[in-house]
Amino acid sequence: MANYYSPFSLRVSEEIIEKMKRIAAANHRSANKEMEVALERYIAAYERENGMIAIKKEEP
Repeated sequence: MANYYSPFSLRVSEEIIEKMKRIAAANHRSANKEMEVALERYIAAYERENGMIAIKKEEP
């Protein structure tokens, strides 16, 4: 089964976008993938401090 990624609009400053693009290039990723990795790390850190966040999976 293929992965499905939900489109998500995010409003951030031009400065943050440019910095993320630089970080992404240094890590050989797209800016989108770099933001995804950053969010995954943020969530993991949050869950280490506060416990796992339960997510209900929708059934088809």
